[in-house]
Amino acid sequence: MYYQPVSDDEDEYYKLLIFEEYKGCPFYGYRKITEALRRKGYWVNRKRVYRLMREMGIKAIYPKPNLSKPAPGHEIYPYLLRGLAIDHSNQVWATDITYIRLQGGFVYLAAIIDLYSRKVLSWALSNTLDVQFCLDALEDALMNYGKPEIFNSDQGSQFTSKKFTDILKEHEILISMDGKGRAQDNIYVERLWRSLKYEDIYLKEYNTVPECRAGIKRYFEFFNQERFHQSLDYLTPDEIYYSSWDKAWELKKAS
Repeated sequence: MYYQPVSDDEDEYYKLLIFEEYKGCPFYGYRKITEALRRKGYWVNRKRVYRLMREMGIKAIYPKPNLSKPAPGHEIYPYLLRGLAIDHSNQVWATDITYIRLQGGFVYLAAIIDLYSRKVLSWALSNTLDVQFCLDALEDALMNYGKPEIFNSDQGSQFTSKKFTDILKEHEILISMDGKGRAQDNIYVERLWRSLKYEDIYLKEYNTVPECRAGIKRYFEFFNQERFHQSLDYLTPDEIYYSSWDKAWELKKAS
């Protein structure tokens, strides 16, 4: 009794509206497109937008989830950070992978941070998810900042690969890996991705890999040297990292 018939003309009109939203934000799914239309005064429900998008053959463009997938046969290491007091630089480093949307595609970004100071120690871009760009970031961090006591990652195939773990073992670094499905174990890197994307990537909308690389470089320099962090008592990562490193070095010399 409450059914209201919908005309073909009305559906076609909404398809045009949906397509305009999709052209501007191809990473929007039906929920966000529904919200975008409602904010423009078109009161349409999600079920209708979902149905029309299916008829149009369009859906959100995004890379598949779980960028770091485990590989059969790779050794998995225990999580070592539970209950650990992280109180100095180069005590624990952590890494993760995220994606950056470009016009016409994606690139993948790996970064290594010092957990105590939140400083971004190194990073690397790649258009594939092979292990090499993770190795590049690791070797760059080790060359420029010494080594940590513990290195933490998820259980992705890049970080469980023999090439990656052999480098950590050669430097006598303890290997720690997040529990499966426990994103909170690597929360500080997740927060870095959020800051990068909302404070730079989404605002700049880079079109090419060179533009993206230059933009990320500028942002991480800003993040380390100038961006105040509330969780660090409004100091910068560089201020925390080098202050802690200097104290540790003085204690080592004194002993």
